Amino acid sequence: MKRSPQLLQLSREHHTALVLAKRAQRLGKGQPAAAQAFMGEVPHVFASELEPHFQVEEIALLSALREAGPADAVVGMVERTLVEHAALRELTQRIAEQDFASLAAFGELLDAHVRFEERELFNLAESLLSPEALA
Repeated sequence: MKRSPQLLQLSREHHTALVLAKRAQRLGKGQPAAAQAFMGEVPHVFASELEPHFQVEEIALLSALREAGPADAVVGMVERTLVEHAALRELTQRIAEQDFASLAAFGELLDAHVRFEERELFNLAESLLSPEALA
């Protein structure tokens, strides 16, 4: 999928998120003991990779979309993004506390969230925002 240069870095960062999501999904379906080391990695990867990504989206991209207009589609996508970011933060906290049951849910949500952003949110941003606003 061709992506505007202004969103290319965010789009590339989604690859890391998808790898993490798939691993969480796979390990979350297995035995807790096999996932223990990975569960210790998740909060660190989240803090160093995903949280900064979320911050850029929330501060820059979602703010620009809000300013683009109050259309229902815009508001709905902005709200969905914020709700999913909050849910992923909560699941990461649970994983940090060794809650094995949260691992598969984290993987499923992260996978769906990345696909939503790539297929819907970023397409909407590219259609509504100027290159200057996207930057």
